Amino acid sequence: MNIEKLKERVLSLVPDAQFEENKQFPVFIIPAAKLHELAKKLKTDEDTEFDFLFCLSGVDMVKYLMVVYHLNSIRLGHSLVLKVKTEDRENPSVDTVSDLWKTAEFHEREVFDLFGIRFNNHPNMKRIFLDDDWKGYPLRKDYIDEVNIIER
Repeated sequence: MNIEKLKERVLSLVPDAQFEENKQFPVFIIPAAKLHELAKKLKTDEDTEFDFLFCLSGVDMVKYLMVVYHLNSIRLGHSLVLKVKTEDRENPSVDTVSDLWKTAEFHEREVFDLFGIRFNNHPNMKRIFLDDDWKGYPLRKDYIDEVNIIER
């Protein structure tokens, strides 16, 4: 499926999605509330069949936090990117996609540990790298580590 057809498909499923021009992948910013439903359709629909989540990242954009999902269909040979914003920096959360792509379970824990974004309905939402009593989220731009004198 080419970029135009992917764009049509995603926008038909989530009309309020925003399409971003990108040279490598079609990129869609979607409302957090629509993430899981869209992801499930993109994975299970035989025309899209996004069976491979090859990257899941957290991003701190200062005014909001974002989760970025890179999806690929191995059989059909197309890719796309979904981005979900959360403006709530105090209690950021997004629905998990670990029930759709098992690899998301690890990546979501990493994003939680380093950015503080919780993934609703995740089967094991706990820190993966840092100690349980660690204060703060080291990859946020407002993080200050007074012990090691690290400021962003």
